[in-house]
Amino acid sequence: MNFLKAISAAFLVVVLSSPIAQAKEQQVPLAEIQSFVESFETISQGYVDELSDQQILSKALKGMVAALDPHSEYLTREEISKFREMTSGKYAGVGIEVEMIEGQLVIVSPIDGSPAASAGLQPGDTVLRIDDTLINDMGLQEVIVLMRGEVGTNIHLTIEREGELKDFDIMRGLVQSASVTNKWLENDVGYVRISQFQGSTGAEFQRALEAMKAEHPLEGLVLDLRNNPGGVLQGAVSVVDAFLSDGIIVYTDGRHKMSKAQFNATKTKYLDAVPTVVLVNSGSASASEIVAGALQDHKRAVIMGTETFGKGTVQTVVPLTDGSAIKLTTALYYTPKGRSIQAQGIIPDMEVPQANLVIQDTGFIVKEADLSGHIANGLGGEDRNSLDAENSFDDIAKNDFQLFQALSVLKAFPKLVPQ
Repeated sequence: MNFLKAISAAFLVVVLSSPIAQAKEQQVPLAEIQSFVESFETISQGYVDELSDQQILSKALKGMVAALDPHSEYLTREEISKFREMTSGKYAGVGIEVEMIEGQLVIVSPIDGSPAASAGLQPGDTVLRIDDTLINDMGLQEVIVLMRGEVGTNIHLTIEREGELKDFDIMRGLVQSASVTNKWLENDVGYVRISQFQGSTGAEFQRALEAMKAEHPLEGLVLDLRNNPGGVLQGAVSVVDAFLSDGIIVYTDGRHKMSKAQFNATKTKYLDAVPTVVLVNSGSASASEIVAGALQDHKRAVIMGTETFGKGTVQTVVPLTDGSAIKLTTALYYTPKGRSIQAQGIIPDMEVPQANLVIQDTGFIVKEADLSGHIANGLGGEDRNSLDAENSFDDIAKNDFQLFQALSVLKAFPKLVPQ
């Protein structure tokens, strides 16, 4: 007798001999169990390639879990190891965050500084082929394993972008994303970029703020979460906590009591009353949306950019006895005001598309200060002639329109708030 039949028969004997089971006999899906056994035998005996019992069972488990939603997945022992590598923030690959959407592998965002970002992959690209393998109906973790490899080896990706097919040859590298980077913009406005949320992101964010404050006062802040695919929840909570002294940051709710949790702000904050603009776009997902939603609900920042990705589900990795695991969707995230991020995302307070700024030539102009014999200002102010009035837009305006708009808002903020 095939071992699966033996297990199934033993199961039925136990079920039917149990007094509790006898009382609930109608609840046992005997017909479905029999269909599973028959399907197993049919595949084992008739499939074109010979598969071991373990291979068939593994595929059955993968199919069962993957059918639940795009983010639930059965992970083999080998895949668990790769999964832990990925969540550590350091691994060998191309450096893209992907999601399965209606059976298609869609790039949520390339990681800053990764081979994928350097090659020009963009959010929204659909990956059709990895090397010679079509990835239709493959599991997400199976795809991730295909993308991983030794540093210095090449991978060929065929992607679809706006109806056109494009091919990319990318050399795998050690992807070690710097979670937090910072710099100064003009007028004492700081800029902090969080590329993805890791366990250390909160501490890195605090160190970046302290370093800037040590140089001179922080009069405004741009927090850039564009193309940030998410990551570790605690990293997002720690970042929001820097802005708040009390109140809910995020809470989760699901069927099981273990899936219900609430995260609150502590009394320690590092950004007391600093005007802040948070930049988001369609590549901002999961933990990024938690940060944007919390700061929006608490009216602690202006959210600017375009609508976010809309991933508001919680995945829990449940280990199994043989070393494999199930990554299972167990709850939904909710913002402090009870909004669900799932399948909706965060709508910015100010919707600003990314665009290329075309600066028009104003032609020949004359100002009062250009006229011979003009009268001086009278209060000691310096003359401003036509040369001074020429557009002085810098690289920010030309290269990053959304960031330019964020900076403009922060420069105008002191004039809008009564002192």
